[in-house]
Amino acid sequence: MKVIYLDNNATTQIAPEVYQAMIPYFTEDYFNPSSMYEPARRVNRAISTAREQIAHFLGGVDPKEILFTGCATESNNTAILGTARANPNRKSIITTSVEHPAVLEVCKELERDGYKVTYLGVDRNGMVDVREFIRALSPETLLVSIMHANNETGVIFPIEQLSRITKQTDPGIIFHTDATQTAGKLSLNLASGLPYIDLLSFSGHKLHAPKGVGALFIRRGTRCRPFMLGGHQEESRRAGTENVPYIIGLARALELAMENHAQDEARIENLRNRLEAELVSQIPSVQVNGKVSPRLSNTLNISFHYIEGEGMLYQLSDYGICASSGSACTSGSLEPSHVLRAMKVPFTAIHGSVRFSLSRYSSKEDIDKVIEVFPRIVANLRKLSPYWDNERNAPRTDALDLMR
Repeated sequence: MKVIYLDNNATTQIAPEVYQAMIPYFTEDYFNPSSMYEPARRVNRAISTAREQIAHFLGGVDPKEILFTGCATESNNTAILGTARANPNRKSIITTSVEHPAVLEVCKELERDGYKVTYLGVDRNGMVDVREFIRALSPETLLVSIMHANNETGVIFPIEQLSRITKQTDPGIIFHTDATQTAGKLSLNLASGLPYIDLLSFSGHKLHAPKGVGALFIRRGTRCRPFMLGGHQEESRRAGTENVPYIIGLARALELAMENHAQDEARIENLRNRLEAELVSQIPSVQVNGKVSPRLSNTLNISFHYIEGEGMLYQLSDYGICASSGSACTSGSLEPSHVLRAMKVPFTAIHGSVRFSLSRYSSKEDIDKVIEVFPRIVANLRKLSPYWDNERNAPRTDALDLMR
């Protein structure tokens, strides 16, 4: 059975070009880049070239502002904890209630250490209120950490505006954004388009590089203490022997993203829009979460009233279709998505959400297959629901009363 993979916000397959670029650093150029002999110096130069390529991807920033990490979670931890440790005179942080756990859990840890954390809400379309954000800024604010786009809904936050307001209010406030879902999908020009961002995180495995490598942009002058201590690697900002093949792979993946971005985005968005339109037209009692907000072109989060997301995912899997009900980091939980809760998705639908996330390898045939089988899956599950009127193909008139 062919696997139809539509869970690319969780992870992506490695691009063949990325894999080929990595192979020599497993087999021939395997040397420790900190060693002094020429083969090792050659590997060190390869890391420097990769750093320059990533700096170019980020708008021509200084390569020394790029820190290689093991993943976006490490990048986020370094950005938030490193900033807190380096700037002890302020104890207030602003974030949102829909961040990835790699940000939320760090903020909760700082709360336990006495920091005040403001968790901004979002509206029913998943968008943060700029006025609420402005009211939250204060002379005690140390850090703002707001994601560029949400991993579950694809809603894109106005990061340029929020970071500009932050710096105009108080240049001493540090602005961090988790760009894990936007690297390779949106422009991340930190020299011109996003000049007020101090810290930016992303990882490789969301953009067709391998798992186990990430990066953190640290704008020159931003005070951020090291998170990993030990050797002198990364100019003493992150100890540990560099993961050379994966760093090379990350740089190559970003090159491919730059080369193919416009073509990929238009094709992926057309596929996503077709999938959305067909599911909405063929299946009653559905809602698209974040539909009226700016969204990533590859992401569709759609809720089906009166059924459970787990049942839909299991039946999709029987057809070889891989999707998710939210973040891969919390998919083992039976609790409804914290993102959908923040968006006040009705309780009749909050457990019945499915996220389809496409990539450059998604095809028309993949989407056709989902359109063919998914309405049947929903119909079959609703036949088993005590809240569904099968004759009318609609919710029972007393469904809400029964659910209370």
